[in-house]
Amino acid sequence: MNKISIVVAISANNAIGKDNQLLWHLPADLKHFKEITTGHPIIMGRKTYDSIGRPLPNRRNIVITRNKELLIAGVEVVSSIAEAISLCANENEVFIIGGAEIYKHALPLTNCIYLTVVHQQYEADAFFPELNENEWTTIHQEYHEADEKNSVAYTFSTLERK
Repeated sequence: MNKISIVVAISANNAIGKDNQLLWHLPADLKHFKEITTGHPIIMGRKTYDSIGRPLPNRRNIVITRNKELLIAGVEVVSSIAEAISLCANENEVFIIGGAEIYKHALPLTNCIYLTVVHQQYEADAFFPELNENEWTTIHQEYHEADEKNSVAYTFSTLERK
């Protein structure tokens, strides 16, 4: 495997969710997520899978859970991030897509972060870990104003580990 990447959308206060749901509706970010992850394995926690509600098409879906009995059609179920990553040993890039607990444990293993920053603060119960700026270089950044489809301004960034 060449690259372990995180895909995440965070608010100005690092919020990523509340009550197992996203905090905003940004069609441009959903499109961006689809473009980045299609054709690649995606690794997520069981709560994130539950919030999506189905396997995402044209991607290998891997769900991490403590429940050894869990079976989900169209999904590979594993018990650890290490196990999920080892299943993808022959892939050129794998994407960690959440949630908070999975991001926290996967961050030290990650080479790249596809980060969407939503320029607003939200009340939340799930947060992305603070990034150490000394460990990451921004290699791409693209700011977008709010528009008729996307109710809040946002920035797409790509960060690589130094």
